[in-house]
Amino acid sequence: MTGTNSFPDDLLQLQERLHRAHAEHRAYLADLPRSVEPCAGWTRGERFSHRGDLPDSPGWSDEQKETVTRMRAEIRELSIAVVDHPHWATIARENVVAARMRLKKQARPIAPGDVTEAA
Repeated sequence: MTGTNSFPDDLLQLQERLHRAHAEHRAYLADLPRSVEPCAGWTRGERFSHRGDLPDSPGWSDEQKETVTRMRAEIRELSIAVVDHPHWATIARENVVAARMRLKKQARPIAPGDVTEAA
């Protein structure tokens, strides 16, 4: 057990890995083309003029699709591991949500840049 909230070390590590996995997923998605499948763009005034010009999107490659699928699977597995951890059985039902929020804050990497580094 650790610190003031007395969460088990393995639960803290799982939550930190989950934070990192989410951050890596968001960063990866930000670098991908705007659409999964190839999609034509448009110019201002043609339609959706409030968004301005939008170039054609080549879509995602098979490798990119597989990477996103793998990342989502990792996030899902880590989420399940955190939620199903035996520690939650020791918390009164009415306090679980508050404890879960404390865990999220306590396990968050210290600096924003720490989230995007590989674990």
